[in-house]
Amino acid sequence: MAGAYLGVDVGTGSARAGVFDERGALLGAAKRDIPLYLAPGDIAEQSSRSIWEAVCAATREAVEASGLDPASIGGIGFDATCSLVVLGPADEPVPVGTSGDPERDIIVWMDHRAVAQAARINATAHPVLRYVGGVISPEMETPKLLWLKENLPESFARAANFLDLTDFLTFRATGSLARSSCTVTCKWTYLAHERRWDESYFRQVGLGELADEQFARIGTEIVPPGTPVGQGLTARAAAELGLPVGTPVAAGLIDAHSGGLATVGAKGGQGSLTSRLAYVMGTSACTMATSVGPSFVPGVWGPYFDAMVPGFWLSEGGQSAAGAAIDHLVRMHPAAAETAARAKADGIGLAEWLGRSALAAVPDPAEAIRLAGGIHVVPDFLGNRAPLADPDARALITGLGLDTSLESLVGLYIAGIAGLGYGLRQILVALEDSSLPIDTIVVSGGAGRSPLVRQLLADATGLVVVAPETAEPVLLGGAMLAAVAGGRYPDLEAAMAAMSRFAESYRPAAAFRELHERRYATYLKLQAAAQEARRAGG
Repeated sequence: MAGAYLGVDVGTGSARAGVFDERGALLGAAKRDIPLYLAPGDIAEQSSRSIWEAVCAATREAVEASGLDPASIGGIGFDATCSLVVLGPADEPVPVGTSGDPERDIIVWMDHRAVAQAARINATAHPVLRYVGGVISPEMETPKLLWLKENLPESFARAANFLDLTDFLTFRATGSLARSSCTVTCKWTYLAHERRWDESYFRQVGLGELADEQFARIGTEIVPPGTPVGQGLTARAAAELGLPVGTPVAAGLIDAHSGGLATVGAKGGQGSLTSRLAYVMGTSACTMATSVGPSFVPGVWGPYFDAMVPGFWLSEGGQSAAGAAIDHLVRMHPAAAETAARAKADGIGLAEWLGRSALAAVPDPAEAIRLAGGIHVVPDFLGNRAPLADPDARALITGLGLDTSLESLVGLYIAGIAGLGYGLRQILVALEDSSLPIDTIVVSGGAGRSPLVRQLLADATGLVVVAPETAEPVLLGGAMLAAVAGGRYPDLEAAMAAMSRFAESYRPAAAFRELHERRYATYLKLQAAAQEARRAGG
């Protein structure tokens, strides 16, 4: 039996591939950038053709870097952003925007064009909405489908298939239109615990034709993550990827869920699968809590069945902007341009440079919170995904003066990271209030690699933060899917225990507990004040 497994991740800006052995060790990886088309009105679009080309190039390079014979790859697992792909009758791309460009056939997850449609859907108060935290987001797919129907009726009518990006990748690889229960449950309102779509929901929100068609365009075959899809790689896809025909392909995951899969189920360490919170901290941030039974948490998406670990329920929160919020925050400072140039000369990003400067200024990472001084940040630049479920929320910063020094920029950075931590704490409180207590946060993602960020998160939330051993948890999650589809492990729980391990642990610093309590209380007051100011201005 082949002993290496390929994980493929498609994020907002790049496609990445990683080859892992059966114990989760990374053997080779590669990356290819993908274009992102932005336009006024919170429009974000991509090309499925460009993405597939990037996937193929990254896969070939990763396998070559591993030094393995392609025949030794025992399976492929895909993950991707929860973006909407629209294909025509001959699987050709269908334009999703007013540009009319047929290559731009993807509405990206972060696209907020469907705010009005989401609001109308929420006004129906349909029972299905209980399984998205009570309020559907414009980032989800049914509001975007409704936007297409109302604004681009020709594209909507021409579409033969609407697919989540992950499901597009498995379709392109195998020719199978099977959908993952992760994608359709989390973003399309499929009721996985009942194995059905709710016809009344689609008719009530204005998408009745999808019900009339028996949901043929959005998925009639739904399978749990890790399930082998089709007959493996088709001859066409195998040639493009440089792998053997028939290589097993797994039903995939949303990218954050792949990172969660690779981090919360490691054997040993503090906590368990159901008491650990996966916190994937990248451009955006995603929190994932796993439970044996369903828990309805206001403002937190879910509960979703079979969405990450088959047989378990998932409650998903987080924010649309995390690393992106910090980047935006610090670049507003007068010293940002000069400091960014210094960071570039050192070969790192601005945020990382500021983090290193903060660590150099204090004897212990926990003491960095003192550098924030009187600056407080509520970093809701792109709304508040959870627990407020308010896409119109906006950021608030207080305590700024006329100081233009590097020191004040570092302080602003620290205040922003703390603000993300307090937003995470808000979600944890909501989970606990709904009988989902968490004792450990497992952090992953590029923005969460810094020891300073991890310590600030531990201090801001009051919980232990642990980091995975792997530097590529999202890719590893894909490899776990591949190992199950390829028959190496009987299920994902076994793959999680065998292929993931914990590394560093960060405990809350008792000396700064009271300071963080005061700052958290201020955070809540400022957030409420921002809501009030928006109402007054509107």
